[in-house]
Amino acid sequence: MVAMKLELRHLRILCAIAEAGSLGNAALALGFSQPALSTQLSRLERLLGGTLFTRTNTGVELTALGQEVVSAAHDILARVDALVQRPSSPSNVDGLTLRLGGTITPVLPGLVTQIKKGHPEVSVVVKSEYAIATLLEMLEADVIDAALVLDFPGRELRDSDAVVSRAFATEPAFVALPSNHPLAQRVEVPLAELSDEAWFITPDDGAGWPDIFFDACTRAGFSPKRTHVLLDEKNLMNFIASGVGISVCQPTMRPVYGVTVKPIQGSPIRLRQLLAWRRDGPAAPLAPLLHRYAADTYRQLIMQTPHYHAWSQRHPRA
Repeated sequence: MVAMKLELRHLRILCAIAEAGSLGNAALALGFSQPALSTQLSRLERLLGGTLFTRTNTGVELTALGQEVVSAAHDILARVDALVQRPSSPSNVDGLTLRLGGTITPVLPGLVTQIKKGHPEVSVVVKSEYAIATLLEMLEADVIDAALVLDFPGRELRDSDAVVSRAFATEPAFVALPSNHPLAQRVEVPLAELSDEAWFITPDDGAGWPDIFFDACTRAGFSPKRTHVLLDEKNLMNFIASGVGISVCQPTMRPVYGVTVKPIQGSPIRLRQLLAWRRDGPAAPLAPLLHRYAADTYRQLIMQTPHYHAWSQRHPRA
């Protein structure tokens, strides 16, 4: 058997688990499945000679050895990141204009803020597009350098000769309902019990949506009777609050007055959040840092979104 070597990515995994407080939350932030992350942790514990985390009813807690290892990991990673960010670094970014694309995700503004804070010498130009396919075409054509995109388990995006991507979170889809809806008081809403609703859906994104939604409805035993196609989030919230219909949404969505966001029981619809970039573009040397910024932003969003944070506490291994 080939001995496992300790790498920086392993240290980042351990820090992510410690910060998230559960394997489920850490898996979401890192873009892993929970079983894969659990297997990775077991290997690291064997390599480091002891148990790093103990399982609790709400997640995981550091052991004494774990506290020692994670403390050292934070110190090592801080030193490495400081080296990467030095002005004299081989990945010198002085004067760089980063052309950053993004689809509909609350991660985008947080990522831009972290870039400006961590690399004030980098100028960021944002280009927002709805369709994932359009963003990928822009990357291939060298119109943008990096982008935040989405895909779906089972329909993962494929890297090309020019573009590479890496997931930083896997999340369940939730549903946005009027606050006076009969199911709005449920902890989690079965998709089958929404069979008579009118649905707002967003257009084809070139990555599998809305087929993913219709497939989930079929598995739940129904076909939506009425659908409205709408892209404007502000008007969508107003329509939902008025009782015109309901909508699948990202779990980090913050509802307006009159709208309640609830988990869909069993998480029948899941999606991945990814960072994609040009292999030979100016974003390539910064890609590991941009990925970490995106993952950090996503973890903060979980903590700042009560309905999502509550769900993650109930499903620490989801």
